[in-house]
Amino acid sequence: MSTLTLGIVVIVYMFVIAWLGYIGYKQTKNASDYLLGGRKVNPIIMALSYGATFISASAIVGFGGVAATFGMGIQWLCLLNMFMGVVVAFIFFGRRTRKLGEEHNARTFPQLLGLHYNSRSIQIFIATIIFIGMPLYAAVVMKGGAVFIEQMFHIDLHLALLIFTLIVAAYVITGGIKGVLYTDALQAVIMFVCMLFLLFWFYHVMDMGFIEANQKLTEISPLVPDRFKELGHQGWTSMPVTGSPQWYTLVSSLILGVGIGCLAQPQLVVRFMMVESTKQLNRGVLIGCVFLIVTVGAIYHVGALSNLFFLKTEGVVASEAIKDMDKIIPLFIDRAMPEWFGAVFMLCILSASMSTLSAQFHTMGAAFGADAFPHLGRSKNTNSTMGVRIGVLCSILVSYIICYTLSAGIIARGTALFMGICAATFLPTYFCSLYWKKATKEGALASLWTGALASLIAMLFFHKAEAGAVGLCKALTGKDVLIDVYPWFAIDPILFALPLSIIAIVVVSLMTQKKSDNI
Repeated sequence: MSTLTLGIVVIVYMFVIAWLGYIGYKQTKNASDYLLGGRKVNPIIMALSYGATFISASAIVGFGGVAATFGMGIQWLCLLNMFMGVVVAFIFFGRRTRKLGEEHNARTFPQLLGLHYNSRSIQIFIATIIFIGMPLYAAVVMKGGAVFIEQMFHIDLHLALLIFTLIVAAYVITGGIKGVLYTDALQAVIMFVCMLFLLFWFYHVMDMGFIEANQKLTEISPLVPDRFKELGHQGWTSMPVTGSPQWYTLVSSLILGVGIGCLAQPQLVVRFMMVESTKQLNRGVLIGCVFLIVTVGAIYHVGALSNLFFLKTEGVVASEAIKDMDKIIPLFIDRAMPEWFGAVFMLCILSASMSTLSAQFHTMGAAFGADAFPHLGRSKNTNSTMGVRIGVLCSILVSYIICYTLSAGIIARGTALFMGICAATFLPTYFCSLYWKKATKEGALASLWTGALASLIAMLFFHKAEAGAVGLCKALTGKDVLIDVYPWFAIDPILFALPLSIIAIVVVSLMTQKKSDNI
C-alpha cells in the first residue's frame, strides 16, 4: 500500500477522532464533566474505554515482541489481566470505589484516598507520584506507537512522534474525560476487530490449523538462540527453566508486575467513579473479559507463532530476523499481512496508543490541577478547568522529552516497571480504604512512603535491569548491584516493595489505632 493511501486513511481517522473530541468539548460544562463525565457515563462506553486504556501499544508491540522472543509463557499475563484487571477489579474494587467516590464526592484517585483518610498529605503524595512517575509509562506508550508508524510509513521517527503527540494533546486538553471516553470507545472497537482478523489470517497465510501450528512451534525449540538458552529459554511453547533469569523476568516482572499492578492504576480506578450505579458496573465485566481475551490473547499467540513465519520466509526465527524485539511485530505485519491490513493495523496501534495516552495525560493533568494545585485558575470561577488543562500540557511535554531517552527493547519492561511501582505504592492503601476500617491515615502514609521508597531503592541498588542502566550504584560502590549473588539481582522490585508496603499499613495502623482508642 502506498504512503499516499496510508496517509489518507490516517487523515480520515484523525478527523473522526477530532469530531469525537469536539463532541466531548461541547458536552463539558464544568469541572465535574471534565474530570468524571458528570458521573453519568454509559456503562458500555465506560467498559470499552477501560479496555482500550488497559491495552496500549506496549501490550501489542512490546509484549507481542516478548512473545515472539520468549514464547507463550506470556499468555499467563493475559489470564491474570482478565482475572485481576476485569473480574476482581470490577466486582471487588469497582463497586466499592464507585460508592466511596460518591460518598466523598471525589473526582480523582488522589482525592478519593485523601478524603477517605482525611489527609491532604496523602492526596498530595499520590498526586506527586502520578505526575512524576506516569510520564515514564506515557513515554513508553508514545514510543510504541511511533516505532510502528516509523516502520509502516518509512518516515522519520521524530516527525511521527511529534504529529502523534500533538493530535492526542488536542482532544485531551479540549474535550476532557468525555472526549477521552468517546475516542476510547471507537478505538476499542478498531482494536478488537483488528486483533480478531490478525489471529485468523495468520492460520490462513500459514495454511495450518491451531494444533498443527502449535506442534510445529514446539518442534523448532532446538532453534532457540544460544544467548537465550543461557537465560533459561526452553522453547516457544514451554515456560523458562524455573529460577532462571528469564523465568524471573517473565514471572516476577511481566506477569506479576503488570497482572497485579493493573489493580492500582489511577487512570483505570477513576473510571469506576464515572457510572451512575453498581448495576452498570456489572454490565462491564463481560465486555471487558471478551475484549482482553481477544486483543491481548491474539497478539501474544500470534507473536509466538510468528517464529514459524520468519523461519519459512527468512530462514531464521523472529529474534534473529530483527534484533530489537520492539520491532518484531511491526516487521511481521509488514511482511505477512495483506497490504491493506497494514493501514488497518496502524490504526489499531494508533488506537491503542492514543487511548492509553489520553487517559494518562488526563490523569496526570488532574493530579496537577485538581489535587496538587486545586486553586490554579479558579480565583474567579470555581468550575474552571484551567489548572487541569495546564497540568495536561505539562505532562505531555515531559513525556515527549523522556521518549527521546528510552533505549531499545524498553516498551514491555517500562510498562511492567510503572505498574509494579503503582502496585507497591498505592494498592495496600487503596485496598484498605475499601475493606479495612481500622486503617489509619498514619498507616496509609507509612505504606505509601514505604512502597515508593522500597521500589526506588530496589531499582537503583538491587535489580540489575534498572540499577545497571542508571549507574548510581556503580558510581557509589563500584558494583552494578549491592547484592550480586544470583538470583537476588534478578528478582523484580515488586516482590520486595509490595510486602513491605502491606506490612507498613497494617503495623502502623494497629499502633496508631491503639493510641486513638486509649485517648
